[in-house]
Amino acid sequence: MQTTPTERTLRLLTLLQGGGELSGAVLSRRLGVSERTVQRDAARLRRLGYDVHTRPGPGASYRLRAGVRIPPLLLDRDEAAAVATGLAVLSAWAPEDEAARTAAVKLGQVLPPTLARRARAVAMSFALLDAGGPAVSMTTIGVLADAVSDSSRVRFSYTDGHGRDSARLVEPYRTVLRESIWYLVAFDVDRDAWRLFRLDRIRDPEPSPGGGREREFPAESIAVWLASDFGRTR
Repeated sequence: MQTTPTERTLRLLTLLQGGGELSGAVLSRRLGVSERTVQRDAARLRRLGYDVHTRPGPGASYRLRAGVRIPPLLLDRDEAAAVATGLAVLSAWAPEDEAARTAAVKLGQVLPPTLARRARAVAMSFALLDAGGPAVSMTTIGVLADAVSDSSRVRFSYTDGHGRDSARLVEPYRTVLRESIWYLVAFDVDRDAWRLFRLDRIRDPEPSPGGGREREFPAESIAVWLASDFGRTR
C-alpha cells in the first residue's frame, strides 16, 4: 500500500521512539521502502527538531536521542490513557499543586481529537479514593529525583513528628509511597545513617554542591529495611 512521505516519516519516528539502535536494513524492511528512502525520512525528522543520530557507512544504523528542543510526541490510545491516568493521580494527591493540572491541560491541547477524547474520558471516569495522605510538592519530587539520578546531595529543612525543626544534608536513594504517605529514603550525611523522611515535612529542598559517595543500601530491598525497623532488627 502506498504511503505519503508524512505517514512514512511518522512510522519511522514510532519505530525509533521504541529505543535502541536500528539498522537501515531493519527499518527498510519494516517500512517497506529502500534504505535511501529511510535516509531521506531520517533527514526530514531532523529538520522537524528530532535528534536522529546516524552511524554512516555499510550497515548504517539510526538512533533517536533526546534533543534540546521538544518536538511533537507520538502517543497511541493506551499510552495517552496511561499519561492521563498518571496526571489524574497526581492532581488528586496534590490538588493545590498546579503542575499536574496544567500538564493535563497542555496534553489535551496537543493531542489529536481521538486521543484527546480518550484523555478526557479517563479524567472524567477516574476517582482516587485513597488520596487521604498529605499533599506533596511536585517541585520537591523533582529536586529529589534529580539527586537520585545524579547521585548528588540535597539540603532541606525538616520538621519531625514531634514538631522539631532541623537542617538536613542527605544523599537521596528512593522516594516511596507507603500507606498513603510519600517518603524519602536517604543517607543522612551529618548523622552518618540511613533515614526515612516524610516528603510533606520537607521544606525548601535544593541541590548541594559535591556528589554523593557510592553507598550500598543496607538491606536487600526497601521493604526489608522498613520491616527490620530500618536495619536495627534482622
